[in-house]
Amino acid sequence: MEATAIRTIPPEDSARLQRIDGQSSRRWRPPRLLRRAIGPLLFLLLWQVLCSTGVLDSNVMVEPSTVVSTFRQLIGNGELGSAIGISLKRVAIGALIGISLGVIFGSLAGLSRLGEDLIDSTMQMLRTIPFVAMIPLFIVWFGIGETPKYALIALGTMFPVYLNVYAGIRGVDSDLIECARSLGIRTRTMIPQVVLPAALPNFFVGLRFSLGIAWIALIFAEQINTSSGIGFLLNNAEQYGQTNVIVVCLVTYAVLGLTIDIFVRLLEHRLLAWRPSFGGR
Repeated sequence: MEATAIRTIPPEDSARLQRIDGQSSRRWRPPRLLRRAIGPLLFLLLWQVLCSTGVLDSNVMVEPSTVVSTFRQLIGNGELGSAIGISLKRVAIGALIGISLGVIFGSLAGLSRLGEDLIDSTMQMLRTIPFVAMIPLFIVWFGIGETPKYALIALGTMFPVYLNVYAGIRGVDSDLIECARSLGIRTRTMIPQVVLPAALPNFFVGLRFSLGIAWIALIFAEQINTSSGIGFLLNNAEQYGQTNVIVVCLVTYAVLGLTIDIFVRLLEHRLLAWRPSFGGR
């Protein structure tokens, strides 16, 4: 029997291949924070170019530099800072109520057939009603103070959380349940140890969606006899034709929404570190 010849790679070729492989694996990539900032920066650049060239009339859209100076002015006199604090308080209270109700109702409907029969049909019926249409009824029920604002935001944020929690619980893999039973986990401890952690990714999807709706609900809520908040600044700017203040308020809404979404994503990344997932290429 003839011995099979084994081809060996010369040491100098092996070293060269290792250098090439190391260089390819260490290929420089810009930081993710920088890459995520490219889109907004390009948008600002395009905005400035369109305003500078006269494509966008100054009466229709002001330049970014004007927006920055207006922002500094409103921050300097404390007007914008006070409005942000009041609007954040409204969003926080209303969203906390709505998200809590969504988790409770979603858990009851997802964990129990009886809960589903008693809750789901009502929730499906109510979620088809535009929450903005409830403003007159909330004013009749709660008056024109802060309570109808909280109620409107809570109503807008409740349904996305409910749907995702319910779907997350019902979507738990049956093999996971059987595996837990084979390991001796009892039914009463299976819910907090197995079912709810498995439904947590769906909850965060609903949470991010709800917090986005919270800012939309806030805009309508601050139309209800309000004398403070970002919506109040927006309404006054509209009446006096102050385009620069209007754009500042819109940018403030966008920045606050993005900041909260980043916080939720960081929380999601920490709490779901155990879950292997595709992170993109």
